Amino acid sequence: MGNSGSAVKVCTEHQGGINWLSLSPDGQRLLTGSEDGTARLWSTADSQCHGHFQGHESYITFCHLENEAAFTCSADHTIRKWDVLTGQCLAIYRGHTSIVNRILVAKDYLFSGSYDRTARCWSVDKEKQIQEFRGHRNCVLTLAHYSSKDVLDESEEEEEKMSTDLLVTGSTDCTVKVWWVSSGRCYQTLLGHTGAVLCLILDVPNRELFSGSTDYTIRTWNIVTGEQLKVFKEHQGSVICLELVNRHLYSGSADRTVKCWLVDTGERIQTYKAHRHSISTLKYHAGILFTGSGDACARAFNSKTGVLQKIFRGHKFIINCIQIHNELLYTASHDGTLRIWDIRGICKRNKRRLKKERSVQVRSSQKGSLSRLFNNKVGCMVQQENGECEAVELV
Repeated sequence: MGNSGSAVKVCTEHQGGINWLSLSPDGQRLLTGSEDGTARLWSTADSQCHGHFQGHESYITFCHLENEAAFTCSADHTIRKWDVLTGQCLAIYRGHTSIVNRILVAKDYLFSGSYDRTARCWSVDKEKQIQEFRGHRNCVLTLAHYSSKDVLDESEEEEEKMSTDLLVTGSTDCTVKVWWVSSGRCYQTLLGHTGAVLCLILDVPNRELFSGSTDYTIRTWNIVTGEQLKVFKEHQGSVICLELVNRHLYSGSADRTVKCWLVDTGERIQTYKAHRHSISTLKYHAGILFTGSGDACARAFNSKTGVLQKIFRGHKFIINCIQIHNELLYTASHDGTLRIWDIRGICKRNKRRLKKERSVQVRSSQKGSLSRLFNNKVGCMVQQENGECEAVELV
């Protein structure tokens, strides 16, 4: 059983639940978006609130933070861009006709997905809609982006030479669609799920896309051909969140577990239990798997063994998002608080364990080399019951 942890700081400035938490690329700031219709900017150096962004006419569903600008989307059908230094609203992107539930910033593009069944692409700087993606029969819930030059060879890309950017959308209509950004044309429709697609994650170097669904499955797709490669079927509830690390796929589910899968074989190699409600968010860090749950607790697991190392208690409602920076864990909850936890202890212990494991692997490798030396020259290595090896001369 893991040890219980106490927060080093509790930030209570929001007057409503926090729906999302974003960390800037340089790690200097955090952005929270709330049910109270505002977003707040926090410094990771002193954990103080340094910005309060007001202007939305309804609750904020999602937020994204860059080093110099913040982006928020809302149930008021709009997206806003904010200056992180002055708090000034720099742009309002209008066009959606229902709740905007997800945004994604890539290059000079701002992408958005909405309950109005569309995704849209905007110019970040010009406050102008560039493209509208129509074709889904229900809400667009999740987004991903990649460049065709990263996955297509010259002959495959010839048809859309100038269209190097592609948008991936997941919907409650059970489909995933891939779109050329410049033309708005649908490049692929990925069919197979029998429930809403809740989460997407890309592995562009391997040309793979992973999708999680309310049909209890995760599916792997070739993003060039649209071919379904594998189906991961062991969950007993909706797959809510995904994390991909070193060809290990972690999936959080409404069945109260997280599972780890080997992407190359499809084998499930670990199940992380102990949650009392759905897994709402997860994050891998330095060999530790951190989870947030509907039971209002965050947890830390040894990612390899599945052993629960620590429970972080204090929130009153579901933890919607987590971030990690400088060995501090940040948890944002529907109870309206942002809590900050010191994880230096478990990170330090885990680093020692990883160092020890690497040392054992090196010694094992050296033994193997010694074995080959004896085989090739003077004899062979025979392993004894005590695990040690002795040299036996060949006759």
